[in-house]
Amino acid sequence: MKFENSLAFAKQLDKNDPLKDYRKQFHIPKVKGKESIYFCGNSLGLQPKTVEQHLKAELTDWKNFGVEGHLHGRKPWLYYHHFFSKSISKLVGAKENEVVVMNQLSVNLNLMLISFYRPSGKRNKILMQANEFPSDYYAVEQQIKLHGLNPKQCIIEVLPRTGEVNLRTEDILEKIEKHKNELALIMFSAVNYYTGQFFEIKKIAAAANKHNITIGLDLAHAIGNVELKLNEWNIDFATWCSYKYLNSGPGGVSGVFVNKKYANTFSLPRLAGWWGNDEKARFKMPKHFTPQAGAAGWQISNAPILSMAAHKASLEIFDKVGMKALRKKSELLTGYLQYLINLHPHGSKPLFNIITPTDKTQRGCQLSIQTYSNGKNLFKKLSNAGVIADWREPDVIRVAPVPLYNKFEEAYRFAQLLKGITE
Repeated sequence: MKFENSLAFAKQLDKNDPLKDYRKQFHIPKVKGKESIYFCGNSLGLQPKTVEQHLKAELTDWKNFGVEGHLHGRKPWLYYHHFFSKSISKLVGAKENEVVVMNQLSVNLNLMLISFYRPSGKRNKILMQANEFPSDYYAVEQQIKLHGLNPKQCIIEVLPRTGEVNLRTEDILEKIEKHKNELALIMFSAVNYYTGQFFEIKKIAAAANKHNITIGLDLAHAIGNVELKLNEWNIDFATWCSYKYLNSGPGGVSGVFVNKKYANTFSLPRLAGWWGNDEKARFKMPKHFTPQAGAAGWQISNAPILSMAAHKASLEIFDKVGMKALRKKSELLTGYLQYLINLHPHGSKPLFNIITPTDKTQRGCQLSIQTYSNGKNLFKKLSNAGVIADWREPDVIRVAPVPLYNKFEEAYRFAQLLKGITE
């Protein structure tokens, strides 16, 4: 599509948008009494209006049934995690028994590393991207230490080439090939939190599988944002949060994917709790742990019902829309915003530059705007003008036009604000 820099063109795109009515299903925060330009769904998604009724339903069942809500509630709490399997499996490209909703992201990452980081001899290293989210580093470092090893010797980082920001797939594959006999695990975020780069996971996974290297993914910035095919790509494990693109509330419940090839591999080390035990025997109170088959066997504690109720409300919207339709609009909306931002004259001393890949297949809806001077001041002025985005040290403004609730007109208005402030 040939884009135009005009309000009329943006409004026409909104008029033709088949997903335009979904915006009405979300609460839009206001700044100074007016609807904000909310471009921060990559950090915290907006609240679906149906969340309140889902929460009230569980509170009512708690009030009316007390403990009997576990069996007699409208959605019995004892089986609550089952209500997510179909929706989540579609979002990550998995079989229903390969996914389970539980805990929070960093908790789940540590649980997965306990099972799937199995250093043996010289195969004790973990491959990561150099500018990974700190929490992932913390988890990996501590898991290596738990095995009595040195993180400085066991973490292999893939860095961008000199003068570049994003990683090249060929460099990642070359690093895998070089260290194929040393790697116990490849641990990657599918979408980088800072640059917004969506990695070619299919190719990376193929290289891992070729050399019998375990591969795990952090999908915090990928799930609900880009199309995923974890089962088809033969990923070993993955985990994610639900509060970003999945709009399930601050600190919302997480989830995991465990490849079906491990469904009955009960010899894998794991932490145990009664919610992961065989459901049929759970209330017989057996002394010894017998995990459920599939991903559900990695559960430890009771389901956090109120957090899950909010999650259920959001997933019902995803069930109606589908990732293909969301992705189609996302590519158009993000492409339009990129076009508008790049219309700004850069000159010999540019004030900013988009560092997210220009190729739509290598990004989700986030655009990372790297600032070269007074970036914090620029960000503050955008905030005062009604834009809700976020700042990442040392110099990046992240903006994410989310296809479920953002409009093309907002992309146009943001670009006009950016132009006015910088001029």
